[in-house]
Amino acid sequence: MHVVTLGVPQTVREEWERGLREEGMRHAVECQVQHARGLEELPELLPAGLLVLWDAGGPVQDTLTLCQRLHARREPVRSHLVVLTPRGPDALDTLEQAGADECLPPPGGRWGARLIALARRLRSLEPSALMMTGGNRMRTEATLQALLEFTLAEPGPDFFQVMVRQLAQALGVTCALVGELDGDSVRKLACFNLGDFCELPPYALAGTPCEITVDQAICHYPDGVAARFPEDTMLREQGLRSYLGAALRDSSGQPIGVLAVLNDRPLEARQLDYALINAFAVRAGFELERRRQRDELERSRDLLQKTLDTVPEPLLVKDRGYRWIAMNNAFCRLMGRPLEELLGRTDRDLLPKAEADTLRRQDEQVFTTGQPHEAEDTFTDASGQARVLLTRKTLFTGGGRSLLMVLSRDITERKRLESQLRLADRMASAGTLATGMAHEINNPLTFVSANLTFLEEQLTGMMVLPEALPEMREVLTETREGVGRIRELVQDLKSFARADDERTGPVDVHRVVDSALRLMRSALRHRTQVVRAFGEVPPVRGNEARLGQVLVNLLVNALQALPARTADDNRIQVSTWREGPHHVVLQVEDNGQGIPLEIQRRIFEPFFTTKPVGVGTGLGLAICNSIVQGMGGRIEVRSQPGQGTAFQLKLPVDGMTPQLRGKEAVLPL
Repeated sequence: MHVVTLGVPQTVREEWERGLREEGMRHAVECQVQHARGLEELPELLPAGLLVLWDAGGPVQDTLTLCQRLHARREPVRSHLVVLTPRGPDALDTLEQAGADECLPPPGGRWGARLIALARRLRSLEPSALMMTGGNRMRTEATLQALLEFTLAEPGPDFFQVMVRQLAQALGVTCALVGELDGDSVRKLACFNLGDFCELPPYALAGTPCEITVDQAICHYPDGVAARFPEDTMLREQGLRSYLGAALRDSSGQPIGVLAVLNDRPLEARQLDYALINAFAVRAGFELERRRQRDELERSRDLLQKTLDTVPEPLLVKDRGYRWIAMNNAFCRLMGRPLEELLGRTDRDLLPKAEADTLRRQDEQVFTTGQPHEAEDTFTDASGQARVLLTRKTLFTGGGRSLLMVLSRDITERKRLESQLRLADRMASAGTLATGMAHEINNPLTFVSANLTFLEEQLTGMMVLPEALPEMREVLTETREGVGRIRELVQDLKSFARADDERTGPVDVHRVVDSALRLMRSALRHRTQVVRAFGEVPPVRGNEARLGQVLVNLLVNALQALPARTADDNRIQVSTWREGPHHVVLQVEDNGQGIPLEIQRRIFEPFFTTKPVGVGTGLGLAICNSIVQGMGGRIEVRSQPGQGTAFQLKLPVDGMTPQLRGKEAVLPL
């Protein structure tokens, strides 16, 4: 007699087992006892015999769950489930409803009588008693009940093995097998033959009873099946004479497999037998379809993962609850964690609060509006280093779900190089302006020096005549003005060349224009007249040094576009006006040679230039475009050959209360 115990404490196990064996020997029943601490230590199909579950006295639901699982994994007619429990009558009723045959107070008693009764029942259920005798088969209601309970059991990894074993033993046949259709053959899922599981190679359908089963849904040959199907070598080699099979079908009714029992003696079947094998076939078909769907889902998931991993940039998919449900290897490397640790997490689980809150607001905006969102975000990587990511978020909907696709690009190094290029461009522009600046500074220095010499001569004798005082006051005033002009030029040059690129805030557009025009005064005064047409505009959001760099570049380009003619015929106009509630327009327009249409399409490309080698690098307008976009604006060009060019900067208004300022004048050069 096989005895399985679950959860019996070590302190009572030896004495309990000794008493059980003694009672078994007294009644001539040999006991083989197997102890287990948990269900995972027991086989999927429990052996026939005595099952003993120890109630540890915790929550009654824990004991109920164990009882239900033991009951689902046993053959009720071949086993006896006893629960050793000190609980009251209500709990005992619940345990018996969960599958227990008997509830006893621990450690139990009268084991000998139970062993004798169970041994008698097992002998009556031996396969020989279920074999055909003169075309009749004896089967009890308990056997049918056991088979039907199996069809309702939860599937496990050994589902098909358990099924064919129980079917073969219950019907007393030589072989039971279940297979999956694979083209023109059947691929074995499980085969129980001559009392043991066996391997079975792919089984060709042609010329076999399984082929008829697939066509007719159910097939029965009481005897002579080997002679009827001579091409089926397995029937002849195994000495099989009878066959009963049913087709497995999916939810759409298409055949997907075969369930069959075969015997080495005649096999008569009644209506009950047909119903029985059909019930098993329906359950097996459902399980096979479920496994196929699971495998297909896993293949699709693997394909999706491999597809995501081919994307070199970090890619992430979020659901409506902001959970990370898919990602690629590049994103895992960025986070410094494996895929398993990231699935199901959110930004707030792994990122600093300020960054996570910003991302949550962006996500919600895309989920709500359905519009893509692109932004540069600061991201703290796994090493704690701050990086800059250019992130684009797009909404996908389908199947009743909304998913957010997040594609990021690490632009930290690019931002650093852009900053260096902008600084180099400003330094190059400052070098270009150096000669004119030296001339602008030299003029006031000349008369400042002369005035100081005059004052020195007047004060040498310490005798200053009253009539000389007005002239000396005039000399001092001119000297102060000259020094002020020098200070102003130097300050403009410092503002233009400084490298605090990352600082943003409200910028007075007109002040930036005035500063740029002062820097360009020497270069502009002999070539053109400059007109300022300023409207009333609020401060814009940006960086003063960067905007000054853009203006100097545009003024230099406008100056170079002017033909060789008198200054009165050349004109550069700098205009500002407000466009709607959110933008300010700053325009630099000249009446020069203009830009051909085919060149206009490429002027913002890096390193594209029409200037001779050594004169232009092709970076000026590309850097201008990058700066303006970085401020949240855009730059546009309008030009016709021979009629001049206008560059327009459309800049976002700063969120602060605007302080309007406007004037219109021709700049005196």
